[in-house]
Amino acid sequence: MNTRSTRSTVKFFHPFSLRGQSEVLPAGDYEILVEEELLQDMNFLGYRKTATYLMVSGKGRTHMREISGNDLEAILDRDRSANDEVPEDDADVSPQEDLK
Repeated sequence: MNTRSTRSTVKFFHPFSLRGQSEVLPAGDYEILVEEELLQDMNFLGYRKTATYLMVSGKGRTHMREISGNDLEAILDRDRSANDEVPEDDADVSPQEDLK
């Protein structure tokens, strides 16, 4: 199976928590890792997202927390709406880095 991973960075201006977890994560920059697999038997090149992870660092360790793309967008939307002084573009996902 052919897979690829892409990395990007998101910026949170306020503390936040992930769905189903009580831990509150601090504001800051977080790395996002997206894994995709090549769609087989197609007449064109296409990939399907298989997992999205938020990389959380603390106490000298980095943990991969799985998160849905929809949940990530919802958390970013809440963060943006909580801070009217910050332009929307500053909280968006940065361009992806292809890790083929």
